Amino acid sequence: RFLLNTGLHFVFYFHFIGLYELLAALPAQLQPHVDSQEDLTFLWDMFGEKSLHSLVKIHEKLHYYEKQNPVPILHGAAALADDLAEELRSKPPSSDIRELLKLLSKPNLKALLSVHDTVAQKNYDPVLPPMPDDIDEEEDSVKIIRLVKNREPLGATIKRDEHTGAIVVARIMRGGAADRSGLIHVGDELREVNGIPVDDKKPEEIIHILAQSQGAITFKIIPSVKEEMPVKEGKMFIRALFDYDPNEDKAIPCKEAGLAFRKGDILQIMSQDDATWWQAKHEGDANPRAGLIPSKHFQERRFALRRPEVQIQPLKISNRKSSGFRRSFRLSRKDKKTNKSMYECKKSDQYDTADIPTYEEVAKYRRQPNDKYRLVVLVGPVGVGLNELKRKLLISDTQHYGVTVPHTTRPRRSQESDGVEYTFISKHLFETDVQNNKFIEYGEYKNNYYGTSLDSVRSVLAKNKVCLLDVQPHTVKHLRTYEFKPFVIFIKPPSLDRLRETRKNAKIISSKDDKGTAKPFTEEDFHEMIKSAHVMESQYGHLFDKVIVNDDLATAYSELKTTFDRLETETFWVPVSWLHS
Repeated sequence: RFLLNTGLHFVFYFHFIGLYELLAALPAQLQPHVDSQEDLTFLWDMFGEKSLHSLVKIHEKLHYYEKQNPVPILHGAAALADDLAEELRSKPPSSDIRELLKLLSKPNLKALLSVHDTVAQKNYDPVLPPMPDDIDEEEDSVKIIRLVKNREPLGATIKRDEHTGAIVVARIMRGGAADRSGLIHVGDELREVNGIPVDDKKPEEIIHILAQSQGAITFKIIPSVKEEMPVKEGKMFIRALFDYDPNEDKAIPCKEAGLAFRKGDILQIMSQDDATWWQAKHEGDANPRAGLIPSKHFQERRFALRRPEVQIQPLKISNRKSSGFRRSFRLSRKDKKTNKSMYECKKSDQYDTADIPTYEEVAKYRRQPNDKYRLVVLVGPVGVGLNELKRKLLISDTQHYGVTVPHTTRPRRSQESDGVEYTFISKHLFETDVQNNKFIEYGEYKNNYYGTSLDSVRSVLAKNKVCLLDVQPHTVKHLRTYEFKPFVIFIKPPSLDRLRETRKNAKIISSKDDKGTAKPFTEEDFHEMIKSAHVMESQYGHLFDKVIVNDDLATAYSELKTTFDRLETETFWVPVSWLHS
């Protein structure tokens, strides 16, 4: 009554002012007529309601459209042009008449006038379907909704309610047609599709009806009584660590709604409302429609069930140089003959079991001028040419690139300097550092320890150099920290035939004769290299940022150098944890 006695007066008074401005000014105008602070607060809250303002904005837009809607001057321009041409032909010829007749006879102008007439005669205003006559009077709030399919899925999935048996909307895909319409919501009960009752139909049959429907689709719906939470734009980005094809997933509720992706793709998460199926889209994709992907928890459970039992085998001493950090020693040592490196690789128990690779939350990172360089980790099988590539990088700029100095417990030789070839420490101190997890990798050979320490990496980075580190792939996880921000490059061998061709004159350091002599590659070496690369890529490929096939050393080096240059200047996706200490 208060609103009727006071507010309506102002509504009529401000009849010619925009409704949106009126709502903003109304509480202040009504303030002298309000007796209590409680009433004034009520007015401010009511007229400041966002949904009310949105409705008023829509009203004003429609009102503006009605006033500005252009009306065609005539509906038969093509016929008028024909009449004009007929009349011009009866006139005395002149240059202007001939030019005009020539223009009117051109096919493109005739086509343009024909299109004009078609558009002018068509009514483009929305036409709502008539209200059905057979609506049950006892039904609460039945909605008749009409959506138009523009060669895209509706972006909604349905299911049968376990308790009521009704067909209800299970989820709305963010950015899809249903979501953009704002007319269909999760929990809405579906009664009819294009006049066809769906009470007795399975969800698959209804999906088939929708798939076969073209143009406008009319729904009869009983709205859900649940209040929906406001939709927030997805700001979470993840890197996919596996390949996914919804067409091969038997568990997905709707294959058409699924989003396919490849390992390494960056996805924007649009919704995590469903604990089993997230909604996502490819980062940078202009299409606003989201698709279904398995949630992290759900995918981890599936991977864990598929994973076979791992048989733990005792470590054996290899008769080939098989450890990544052993290659690092060769770069630092002058006496390569004594470097047989026949010791086992060990690691902390906490890194024995790799996480199940599903998704990793990421954010954009770009190195700033004052930041330390990112650690560059090189991974690859024995004989692939990793050392040669690293050596070429070091020689290209010794002031910019550096390698670690290994630790050892063996006695220092006369021609060696502490901190140059090796850092020499006691066995007791080495074992203490191992217990304190200070080594990235370590091993034992002829009762002496050898290892690459975390401090040796820090020492290179502290000199404002790019640290080149080649390690076994299982140690990469140990290095993936805020401090190092490693960029992992996998050096991959080419095909078997290409290996035979490119390595026919190359040699590999062998230790079969206990002399560490360099011998030509054997067929066994080639097969072992390819097999080892396959194992590395299948087990640890989700940790690799870049894969370079060493088909030709010069080409591979050029690609490696380009990658390094980009790494120092461009923006990359990195784990979110790397942006916060």
